[in-house]
Amino acid sequence: MTTTYHIVGDSGIGKSECALELVTRGHRLVADDGVDVRRRGSRTLIGTCPDLTRHQMEIRGLGIVDVKAMYGVAATRPSKRVELVVRFERWDPGRRYDRLGLDEAHHDLLDIAVPLVCLPVAPGRNLAILAQVAVRVQLLRAGGHRAPERLVAELERRLERSAAELAQTDG
Repeated sequence: MTTTYHIVGDSGIGKSECALELVTRGHRLVADDGVDVRRRGSRTLIGTCPDLTRHQMEIRGLGIVDVKAMYGVAATRPSKRVELVVRFERWDPGRRYDRLGLDEAHHDLLDIAVPLVCLPVAPGRNLAILAQVAVRVQLLRAGGHRAPERLVAELERRLERSAAELAQTDG
């Protein structure tokens, strides 16, 4: 099973470079800028690329790149379901970021709540790896595997046990 993600963020934050890196790792590009998203049924979103820009990416400093010509027909696809939104945000040292993965956010697309992961972008961060991990975490969550909740439950269990042991020694 695969999860298709829609990468969003401010202009110049690294979305296209991330997408290009993902293509070099075997992922397939639907669209760079200007993704058309349409609703199919009550819970499905489909992303497609306008004909004019199909298979094209803009990489600052290089210009327009034809991904299909560079990487082959298997590097692109005409459409795909949108199942996760990955938002790149500029790193803000004053902002509190979710460090455990307990916060679950959603992005509203055409009245459908799509899981959302916000990734702070700072120099040296490998956005392609982070996007891949976000997808894998989402797949695990969808399958019922929730590492943060398990960790918190185990910590609470150990704290309760330690508190009980401390109460026995004090009493």
